[in-house]
Parts: sequence; C-alpha cells; structure tokens
Amino acid sequence: MIRRTIVFSPEAKDDLLALYDWIASEASPETAMAYIGRIERFIAGFETAAERGTRRDDIRPGLRMIGFERRVTIAFVVGEQVTILRVFYAGRDWEAESLPP
Repeated sequence: MIRRTIVFSPEAKDDLLALYDWIASEASPETAMAYIGRIERFIAGFETAAERGTRRDDIRPGLRMIGFERRVTIAFVVGEQVTILRVFYAGRDWEAESLPP
C-alpha cells in the first residue's frame, strides 16, 4: 500500500476558508466547522487511496476530479504526493476557474 502525503495548494486553502466563512455567516460557525471537518476527513483518505475520481487529462495532465456529498468538487493530482488544487462548492463553474500550476 502506497502512502502519500497530502498537500493543499494556496488556492485550495483559500477555497476552504471562503466556504467556512460563507457557511458560518449563513448558518453558524459550528455548522461550518463540522462541514469543513468532513471535507478534510474525506481528503485525508487520499493518503492511502489516491487513485480515485475521474481523470480529466483533457483539462490538465494527471488532473482528477471527485465529488463530495453532492455539493463539493475536489480537483487534485497524484504523484509522489497528493496535491489538492481546488475545492469548488455548489454551483461554481469549476471548468472556468483556473487551476494552480
């Protein structure tokens, strides 16, 4: 079993912070923290099972996309480590958003 380190790009960190802020303002900080925690636990599973999701080599070589709870799309690449590139919430047009290099 290959274990890989998980790294968040600055853009993915910003996405999670923005999502937290939005949920905290619309619901509560506790609800926001619980939701972000579920996303982070899901992503932590990539440490041992990274080769999942849909390959999107048409957008970027090695790019993978996976959904979380029908509301979040996670963009990532797998190499020696797993790099989380972006975390898109709800109706965001992820195909129009830029991915970090």
